[in-house]
Amino acid sequence: MMSHSSDTDTLDLTYGLDTFEKTAGAGNTAGALMLALKRDILNGVFAADQKLLMSSLKERYQVGTGPLREALSQLVVERLVTVEDQRGYRVPPMSREEMQDLYRVRAEIESLCITQALELGDLTWESEVLAAMHRLAATSKQVGKGLDELLAWERHHQAFHFVIASGCNSPTLLQIRQSLYERTARYRLLWLKDNMSNQAYFDSNQKEHEELCRLVLARDKAGAVALITHHLQSPSRMLSEWF
Repeated sequence: MMSHSSDTDTLDLTYGLDTFEKTAGAGNTAGALMLALKRDILNGVFAADQKLLMSSLKERYQVGTGPLREALSQLVVERLVTVEDQRGYRVPPMSREEMQDLYRVRAEIESLCITQALELGDLTWESEVLAAMHRLAATSKQVGKGLDELLAWERHHQAFHFVIASGCNSPTLLQIRQSLYERTARYRLLWLKDNMSNQAYFDSNQKEHEELCRLVLARDKAGAVALITHHLQSPSRMLSEWF
């Protein structure tokens, strides 16, 4: 049975990865291992540009070489792992240029999802948006109390944005959106750690979520696109000086 240590029981920034598990082959060893590796990479267990030693990975996840290579190969395709000729695998480096590019494209894809959602979303979708907003609002007031509360907020935050985007009814768009979410997660981890105890920031952030919900339900495409573009690029703006 595949297992690994719980030394990273902190923030989980895998952006609704559970939503995609059934289609990611989670029922077999390589599929489950790929998801475990992905979570650890996105959550900062392995540092940027760190070499991924096969012997260490086999011990950590208690798996053989075959499933491990298969899982790593899949993550190479998803650009969450790089492969070096004759020198094995490595976590991709991080840079200001990549961060800015990823967040810019992510905002464009999110805007496209929302635009289509406002055209196609039905009454059921509207009710799901309202329910997600209610859950997010309830947890945002508890963020400063500790890690459990922050994790609850993060789950509902992910769900709120996903529910809005899901109204686009395009599996292709949602798959691209998910990939961009995952590739920005390591940058978001840096940003969130710097702000996790700042209740004033989360209060301001929540006002943006409430306004986004209002614009979405009003079917205001221009307003929703302008706000989501600003909202999603906040980490990029704040982290530019960090680099």
